[in-house]
Amino acid sequence: MVQKIVKKTVKTNLFCDIEPEKSFWLSDGKVLKNLKELQEALEAMEDSIWNYHVTAEKNDFANWIEGVFGAKSLGVAIRKASGAKAAAQKIGVALETKPVAKTAKASKPKFWSFLM
Repeated sequence: MVQKIVKKTVKTNLFCDIEPEKSFWLSDGKVLKNLKELQEALEAMEDSIWNYHVTAEKNDFANWIEGVFGAKSLGVAIRKASGAKAAAQKIGVALETKPVAKTAKASKPKFWSFLM
């Protein structure tokens, strides 16, 4: 009998704090619990800390964003960032992009005249 294992990724709200056990620990000891804190840390980050977490083989920030928040497209964008400030900017854009609830808007019916 063949068993199929399905790995389910749960998307976490990008604006919420996460559970303490899923926090991101920077190499300087600072602990981050949400994307806003990551953005702020990246804006002020020294190159040595960036280079510890991002190498040719790994990107801890992108892995955390994808794994904890389920934000695959943001993780891909962070992998393409040239440095900490660029990564902070990409996170800022993601946090500014809020889903807009579509509401039914009453509109007048459109009548097209074919007899012109």
